[in-house]
Amino acid sequence: MSNRIAPKLLAEFIGTFSFVFIGAGAAAVVGDGVGLPGIAAVAFAHGLTIMVFAFAYGSISGGHMNPAVTAGVLAAGAMRVGEAVGYIVSQFMGGIAGAFVLSAVLGGAETGLGTPALANNLALGATTLTITPVAGFTIEAVLAFFLVTVVLSTAVAGRAGILAPLAIGMTLTLNIIMGGALTGAAFNPARALGPMVATDNFSDAWLYITAPIIGAIAAAIVHIGLARLAQEQPVAVEPRNAAQIPAE
Repeated sequence: MSNRIAPKLLAEFIGTFSFVFIGAGAAAVVGDGVGLPGIAAVAFAHGLTIMVFAFAYGSISGGHMNPAVTAGVLAAGAMRVGEAVGYIVSQFMGGIAGAFVLSAVLGGAETGLGTPALANNLALGATTLTITPVAGFTIEAVLAFFLVTVVLSTAVAGRAGILAPLAIGMTLTLNIIMGGALTGAAFNPARALGPMVATDNFSDAWLYITAPIIGAIAAAIVHIGLARLAQEQPVAVEPRNAAQIPAE
């Protein structure tokens, strides 16, 4: 491991560790059946964590903290394959480590550790709703599409300056407010897999791992297409802010 990639991988490990420890921890502490106020609390826990660590580590690694974001950045041509693989491995390791530390401080896996799950008989107005795997896949893919679109359009394209982490954190918050009660709104394979490993509960793991990647790649395709239509550079030539993802 070169000295150049080592700090990036460490930043991604710590950032993803914090995201799972705080985000999944908030979901475990708040629990189920608390309505919109509880979902909003969990959403802000995730969104603020992403925002502050993107500010902290954006200049080092870009502050991805999500294999889907890394896949989208790779698909957009803003990083190399070898670097992307290293990021994804570090993110999964950070997510799993965060979940196990969370399990230790909460006294075990009985709380569920914020493991995402598809809604079953969710009260919705005058009816109840059960999210099928197809619907869940769609929700997770669309939420990842939104997040990666904002990442590519702000941090990667360099349009938002130093406010890119704020835009990314708020996107994640809004996504969870909408999808939290439906799928758990992980749209992050590392966020989903960490608690799954710690609780030994792999229900719908394929969905939570693959759907965000599909959404991220779709976001990269749209990002490149829009940039060509607008005759812009899809990736900033020079890093412009703390959240810029290095292209080399």
